[in-house]
Amino acid sequence: MGVTTTFTIDAGHPSLAGHFPGAPIVPGVLLLDETLRALECSYAQAPSRWTIGAAKFVKPVRPGEILTLEHEPLPNGSIRFALSSGGRPVANGVLHPAGAAAPAVSPGAAPSPDTAAAPRTSAAQWAGARERGSVTLVAIMVFLSLALGRRVARCLLYGIAAYFFLFAPTARRHGREYLRRVLGRVPTARDSFRQMFAFASTILDRLYLMKERYDLFAITTEGEPLLRAVAQRGSGAFLLGAHLGSFELMGAVGRHQPGVRVAMAMYEDTASKYAMPARAGDSARAPEIIRLGRLDAMLRIRDCLEAGGFVGMLADRTIGEAPAQRVSFLGSPALFPAGPMRVAAALKCPVFFMTGLYRGANRYHVVFRQIADFSAVARGEREARVEEAIRRYAALLEEYCRSDPYNWFNFYDFWHDDAGTHGRGAAA
Repeated sequence: MGVTTTFTIDAGHPSLAGHFPGAPIVPGVLLLDETLRALECSYAQAPSRWTIGAAKFVKPVRPGEILTLEHEPLPNGSIRFALSSGGRPVANGVLHPAGAAAPAVSPGAAPSPDTAAAPRTSAAQWAGARERGSVTLVAIMVFLSLALGRRVARCLLYGIAAYFFLFAPTARRHGREYLRRVLGRVPTARDSFRQMFAFASTILDRLYLMKERYDLFAITTEGEPLLRAVAQRGSGAFLLGAHLGSFELMGAVGRHQPGVRVAMAMYEDTASKYAMPARAGDSARAPEIIRLGRLDAMLRIRDCLEAGGFVGMLADRTIGEAPAQRVSFLGSPALFPAGPMRVAAALKCPVFFMTGLYRGANRYHVVFRQIADFSAVARGEREARVEEAIRRYAALLEEYCRSDPYNWFNFYDFWHDDAGTHGRGAAA
């Protein structure tokens, strides 16, 4: 790397209180904060706000250690950095200017500082691409739901779904590639429309679910006693969902377990879209949102879990240069993010698969299945257990994609190059 800077975090820093008495350790969020300060001094014209594209901490840091920061700008405006102490790596990562799309990296390859990163499987377009009409669609659904009621609004859904079926050819093409895989045949136009209508239905119902209008729905559950046992122990747990069905039904956890804290961790853009119907609903009852990429995100996740709460996260989309694992999914390799499992392993928490499957009209089926329990995993076994858990997550996701195929709402090139050959032919 190009530029080198050194700095030290004094033992009297106020953030060290509680980390940890008798054996103080510098929190990762403080390391990132000091890194940002040093970068601002080195790059006078740098943006004042950044998002974390990737960050990995490999060694605990004690107060008073002399830290060496190496950094270099990338062609897309991001900055790659690496921290070391006494020649030993401490942390490394990539910072992106706020508002910029995170670059993607080809699987298995290190990014070159001189060239733009190549797209990688299942992370190529979704983060940087505008989701056609998604914000407008949510706004329309909120207005119609409040003004006309659910029954009338559902009638209008046919027109809205037809609009996107006709004028969103890219989303339709990628949706057809997924349907070809999961149905085992060439999908018809009716199949594609049915998938888009299911998507529109879950968006419409989001408002009512956030207002806790569960009386409007016929909801069945599977595996809820597993979560009830976790809540009674007060140990906290991760709920890993996907863009499958309705993630908003996670709120049912709090309804059945009064007093249990429920937080949803999501990236900035997703959080902004999610917040729109929440503002129209009862904001006091809406689940807490933890915005990933902010410096305090991991601390808030840890605090929620330590308080015996549940943290929900969608775990079927990779982003930028964040760690990911290639797993077989619906017949071909695809990338799944490693971050959620690694965080759960580091915090020694159980992990559950969660989805709220839409089954037509007002029917939903909520599923909870245990993926892993990291509460007693030795450090040397952690990485292998994380990899095993990611494979189980992908297997459960595939199981429910096959049982409820029209519930998958990832309208982008999930398999990338592998899907390209089939997708162009199937979408004609």
